[in-house]
Amino acid sequence: MLDPGITDHIAALAGALAGQHVVEVGPGPGGLTRSLLAAGASTVTAVELDTRAVAVIAELAQFYPDRLSVIEADALKHDLTTLCPAPRQVVANLPYNVATPLLIGWLRQGTAWDRLTLMFQWEVAERICAAPDSEHYGRLAVLSQWCADCSVVMKLPPGAFTPPPAVWSAVASITPHRDQPSPALFKAMERVTAAAFGQRRKMLRGSLKSLNGAKLLDATNIDGTRRAETLSIAEFDQLARAHLALG
Repeated sequence: MLDPGITDHIAALAGALAGQHVVEVGPGPGGLTRSLLAAGASTVTAVELDTRAVAVIAELAQFYPDRLSVIEADALKHDLTTLCPAPRQVVANLPYNVATPLLIGWLRQGTAWDRLTLMFQWEVAERICAAPDSEHYGRLAVLSQWCADCSVVMKLPPGAFTPPPAVWSAVASITPHRDQPSPALFKAMERVTAAAFGQRRKMLRGSLKSLNGAKLLDATNIDGTRRAETLSIAEFDQLARAHLALG
């Protein structure tokens, strides 16, 4: 993604970056990196696994010795909050094969991040922002919207990239809520959503059976004949809290 018009727009979607410390995962040749620096980010920390891309970004870092640093690392195996002080954001055109686990990991960290401005495959962005009782509503939507305000803010065709991918892409803006679930409650929500959507055509009384579903449904007054995709985020929150309470 080398078009400065596009990369500048993505940087602008992250909001005012003055005073913000930005982590960029998968900077590639550095198009978005340049835009983040031009937008006034206090610092940009580029995390890249590809040695060839690291060399390219390292050359750019010579021109911004106090603002740009390059870390050769696997972002999935690294706690990125240790790389820069708060206030911090992630702004990135994510490697699509690891985008979802990266997002879940950042959601677990709650208010450690002021905002996540992330590019995904279009279908993944749809799943993050989907409404209940819609085609794309599932576990990713529940976890994301339970922890943050989520919206698609930009859609890009394959031709915006070199070489062009086979799919459309989209930028999602994800702003964590001030009140965040505890680590134990987050794990409970992961278990509940995994069970509920693991067999999404089943009624809840069947899909939640492995989690002592009868007690969960009794405790929350949720009809066991409903299916997971019909539940609101608030109803999933009730189920997660009940699951945590029941042990």
